Amino acid sequence: MSWRTIVISRSAKLDYQMGYMVVRSSDETQKIFINDIRMVMIESTAVSITAALLNELTFHKIKVIFCDEKRNPSSELIPYYGSHDCSSKLRTQIAWSPEIKKVIWTEIVTEKIRKQCEHLKEYGSTDAADMLSGYINAIQLGDESNREGHAAKVYFNALFGNEFSRTLDCNENSALNYGYSILLSCFTREIVANGYLTQIGLFHDSQDNPFNLASDLMEPFRPLVDRTVKNMDLKKFEHEEKMTLVDIVNIQVTINNRKEYVSNAIQIYCRSVFTAINNRDVSEILFYKYEL
Repeated sequence: MSWRTIVISRSAKLDYQMGYMVVRSSDETQKIFINDIRMVMIESTAVSITAALLNELTFHKIKVIFCDEKRNPSSELIPYYGSHDCSSKLRTQIAWSPEIKKVIWTEIVTEKIRKQCEHLKEYGSTDAADMLSGYINAIQLGDESNREGHAAKVYFNALFGNEFSRTLDCNENSALNYGYSILLSCFTREIVANGYLTQIGLFHDSQDNPFNLASDLMEPFRPLVDRTVKNMDLKKFEHEEKMTLVDIVNIQVTINNRKEYVSNAIQIYCRSVFTAINNRDVSEILFYKYEL
């Protein structure tokens, strides 16, 4: 199983040779076995990459993220076909009923709030955690009363202070957005690898969002980013801080009674969600547990 996250942060030429990604910079040449790579992040715009390597990365379903001149994720490489039975999977996805999508979304958003509640308890924010517990008990089918939105306000104020807002231009929000973008890319990879469309979501349905389904599925994993950002010294938000967030995929969690890296847990979780939807059985969803 692939496990390495490769970050190219300075001028280099990337190409492919006999099963290896070759990284040539001004002072050294490195070879990395393709089968070991799970994700490649091209952080610098001074990088050139051959079509042969892009083709191999796509063939091996390796996530490739490209950054802009400010070193923020701006695009990614997604294959047209992630599974041999894409046509069948797409027909199945289009036929998902509104009822089962509401049931699955309710379970996902409930788990997200549960994870937020657990996170607040770690920091001794018991009053805010109690409020989130109340929201969990009040969730309706499809979260029609938007308990998720109310929980988010309480949660972020408890973490970063009452003056904090997700609309502020600050290092905390820059770090949160960066971490979420890494997670989103991981989820789009798994959705495509399983033969489904990222555009057709369970709850998110914006015509301007090509990643509606990934936006749905990633929700319970967001607190992993929140926890990391909370524990960071964010007097600045530069390369070192970004690499801390990229490394979130290598955190160990427990899922299906096994210790797994987050990157593998995302794979297991996504497959379980698709099984739950197609079998109309929400109990088949496998959520992770994070243990300090």
